[in-house]
Amino acid sequence: MQHAPAARPLLASALSATLALTAAACTTGGRAADRPAGTTSATAQSPAALPSPAVPPALTREQARAALITEADLGEAWEPTRGAATWRDEVLKATAERPDCGRLLDVLYTEELFGTASDPRATVALDDAAGGAQLHFRITSHRAADIDRTLAWLATLPDTCGRFTARTARGATRDARVTGLALPEAGDARQGLRVTVSAEGAESAEGAVLTVDLVAVRIGDDAISLTNGGLGAPADDATRTAVETGTERLAEVRRQGRAQV
Repeated sequence: MQHAPAARPLLASALSATLALTAAACTTGGRAADRPAGTTSATAQSPAALPSPAVPPALTREQARAALITEADLGEAWEPTRGAATWRDEVLKATAERPDCGRLLDVLYTEELFGTASDPRATVALDDAAGGAQLHFRITSHRAADIDRTLAWLATLPDTCGRFTARTARGATRDARVTGLALPEAGDARQGLRVTVSAEGAESAEGAVLTVDLVAVRIGDDAISLTNGGLGAPADDATRTAVETGTERLAEVRRQGRAQV
């Protein structure tokens, strides 16, 4: 009986060791038993399995609007639009047998080059009162990889849709031609096309040919897309100015936005 008190510390030590082993089994061995064979814990996963770095914050609506071009950037002949040009419905609302060519016509008509984009979005439409051209300029935010995928698709079109035929709902034929468009070195990546579509049979544009420049520029995770088209000779200087000025303006807005974070 005199030795009983000395046994209590030994018993307490044994119980503590048992509890420690049990806790370790719950936190390690228990989870390992629940995992399928061949898997590893989160701490041992490869970098590819870990969450990717967060995408930089998108521009606010105010920032996107601040990056838009204006009629003053393009010259005296340009002014805010008075409405959609009539040739949009008469010439571009047509279907093509080749899916990529049909998608191109849809893009020219809807201006949705990157699909239905999430906010923020800023757009401006300008008219050349003298020449009858119309320029649409748009800023959207997407993942850089998605933008580059669209740019790569545009680059294939001079080959896949170099020449194709489309038909309107009334059965009128539209002959189209797609060529590459040289652009200034702007942004991180860019791609341009020139699309000409015959307008024979169009009610108010009979015998004319519609020429549209389609351009996309990526700056980080933001994109500029623009169309510049009309039934006369294309205004090359307007397309180039819109690309250069718009890209510089968007890059500056992005720098200011990061400085404010």
